[in-house]
Amino acid sequence: MTGHGATEVVIVGAGIVGAACAAACAAAGWSTVVVAEGLCQGATAAGMGHLVVMDDSPAQFALTRSGVDLWHDLAPALPANAEFDPCGTLWIAADDEQFAIAERRCQHYRSQGVRARLIGPMELMDLEPQLASDLAGALLVPGDAVLYQPAATRFLLSCAERDGGRLERGEVIAVEPDGVVLRDGRRLDARRVVLAGGVRSSQLLAGLGVRPRKGHLIITDRYPGFVRHQLVELGYLTSAHGSADESVAFNVQPRRNGQLLIGSSRQFGTSYPAVEPRLLDQMVRVAERYLPEITNLNALRCWTGFRPATPDHLPLIGRAPNGVWCATGHEGLGITTAPATARLLVELMRGETPHIAPEAFMADRFIHEPVHA
Repeated sequence: MTGHGATEVVIVGAGIVGAACAAACAAAGWSTVVVAEGLCQGATAAGMGHLVVMDDSPAQFALTRSGVDLWHDLAPALPANAEFDPCGTLWIAADDEQFAIAERRCQHYRSQGVRARLIGPMELMDLEPQLASDLAGALLVPGDAVLYQPAATRFLLSCAERDGGRLERGEVIAVEPDGVVLRDGRRLDARRVVLAGGVRSSQLLAGLGVRPRKGHLIITDRYPGFVRHQLVELGYLTSAHGSADESVAFNVQPRRNGQLLIGSSRQFGTSYPAVEPRLLDQMVRVAERYLPEITNLNALRCWTGFRPATPDHLPLIGRAPNGVWCATGHEGLGITTAPATARLLVELMRGETPHIAPEAFMADRFIHEPVHA
């Protein structure tokens, strides 16, 4: 493709965030091209498909809430293989101190219009009989859900194609405000370029502050009904958003076919992609505290992936100083927030009043030196 401005928007990356941005840009009436080596790679392929409202910060709460709401709006149109399941999340309190945290979080969710209620230990056993009997209770957020993110990503790309968008295969080696350069020498011109490149984002645009954070997951054989909700320990946020180079937290997700996804681990400072048995052992031991019978389940596969993380655990959404638009750095919440990210990005591109405050997501907040095209 040649000719300056021949395309309105070029999006770098065909993970779930790039796919959502493509669908939103095409729906806005803009000619849209998605450039990627393959579909549903990176964090999209490796992660858990949780759709969860998180409250680590007001900005995170606003973006994740918007994302979950938009996924519910999309749910009737999703294909069956996206396996959308509004199972809700149980945030598990191991002791009275954590239950007090659950009470405060419940009040906050309700004050913001998000459905939530406290679950005592007896009701918790009724809801999830496999849980340990000595837990203090839980916070139930019934509006949370799970889905199979590769199928959801393909659906979003198909929405973009329906509205005139298209996919271009190739490896992007340079991004500029008015186009991208591919390894095979081609250049794709556009009026706007959106960088949704996940962990490669900082390689393509210096200074963004995105770095890879490794994680492990386990998937089991089919055990229908073993777990009915997404189960997450209340200490998850401390683990997920802490500064430690290595951490493990309890997070188990049911799939519609009866399989369980068991997570999760987080590691900074490593590019080693192989599974590390000691991390898997830690994950299982933490999970056993909450689900004592989990060690009796048959694990089918273990794998790793790299999440695109930022120093403040919030994504980069908006225009960088050199003019490139960003939608990256979502760490483990890209699946939840993909449609909200896309909506916010289009609002900013159009100069409209954003549906959520955009300041916390500014794409230049970690750039301390001028970035030149």
